[in-house]
Amino acid sequence: MLARIYRPSKTAMQSGRANTAQWVLEFEAQAARRIDPLMGWTSGSDMNASELRLEFDTKEAAIAYAKRRAIPYQVFEAPKAAPVVKAYSDNFAYRRREPWTH
Repeated sequence: MLARIYRPSKTAMQSGRANTAQWVLEFEAQAARRIDPLMGWTSGSDMNASELRLEFDTKEAAIAYAKRRAIPYQVFEAPKAAPVVKAYSDNFAYRRREPWTH
């Protein structure tokens, strides 16, 4: 029962960094999911992988929890993205590298 510890990335539907400050511990699936032949829904018998998601304030807290419970884990760290500061007035700035056209 391997656990993944990571910081979730922002979704494509949001422009801010909400819900990305927490560290998440999720378990890998032990068995493949099954497809119901009648309805086509997927289901699984592994409760840890499908419904258990633990959130921690820091990476160290998540690692300490995994060590305390003797859970093997992997830590995934995303590279830091440089913040891009944009303003509407930048569209009309004289320092633009390419001409502004429609």
